[in-house]
Amino acid sequence: MKAGIIGTGHYAPEKVLTNADMEKIVDTSDEWIRTRTGIEERRIAHDNEDTSDMAFKAAEQALEEAEITGEDLDLILVATVTPDQPFPTVSCKLQERLGATKAAAMDISAACAGFMYGVITAKQFIETGAYQHVLIIGADKLSKITDWTDRNTCVLFGDGAGAAVMGPVSEDKGVLSFELGADGSGGKHLEQNDDYIFMNGREVFKFAVRQMPESSVHVVEKAGYAKEDVDYLIPHQANIRIMEAARQRLGIEEDRMAVNVNKYGNTSAASIPIALSEGVKNDKIKDNDLVVLVGFGGGLTWGAVALKWGK
Repeated sequence: MKAGIIGTGHYAPEKVLTNADMEKIVDTSDEWIRTRTGIEERRIAHDNEDTSDMAFKAAEQALEEAEITGEDLDLILVATVTPDQPFPTVSCKLQERLGATKAAAMDISAACAGFMYGVITAKQFIETGAYQHVLIIGADKLSKITDWTDRNTCVLFGDGAGAAVMGPVSEDKGVLSFELGADGSGGKHLEQNDDYIFMNGREVFKFAVRQMPESSVHVVEKAGYAKEDVDYLIPHQANIRIMEAARQRLGIEEDRMAVNVNKYGNTSAASIPIALSEGVKNDKIKDNDLVVLVGFGGGLTWGAVALKWGK
């Protein structure tokens, strides 16, 4: 039995915070932000809108696209570093709101790579026959742990949620290969320090421009394909220069890489599933396409997946 993605969804808050708005908050400029990160604006959740609220809206879309209901779910996995509260988990809150009465539920904390960890966890349950339908969500409200006086970090982050339903697919479809990894010795370079995000930008950049391209190539080769066979690349939307490093390593054209960092900034675990959902809904991803998902995050963590799209 092969496991694949059979439904996607995403949600971004209504409030838009542009680079011009950022100029009024800290000593920065639109030109500085765009040239170094590719970010033009980001979405910020309302005070009364939490991670579980965003996750719920993305989940509803994914369930509808998969043509199932909450009652059909066996497991809910939520990747987040900003839960509403330490417990109950975001996944348990969703279990109730979605009416997923038979589903187990747990949160995953692997920062921006969390969605990748969720996809591979779901793969194991489905391919062993233990579960049939698993909902994986990446959702983060980074605005509540962002230091809005730190110009090095506050320009980078936004809020949002992306979701995918995984289930059994045809033998030639679904997840073909994966790579997950961690390097705890680098955790100090990207962490929540006291109440806020701390990032050593130089060290994180060096790590990411090496790891994302390497992991992308590894999963393609593990799947038995060549780089030129990749139809669509969905990298973690952290920084356009890091994303470009992965694209160039694979040697694919610009229009075959998902780019929404300009609209949303870095949404952590939500980044890849939002881009995936947009790619499906905009017909960028088609049946039988070879798709590569790749991300990195605090921990330090990373993950990549090669999959054949379709049911």
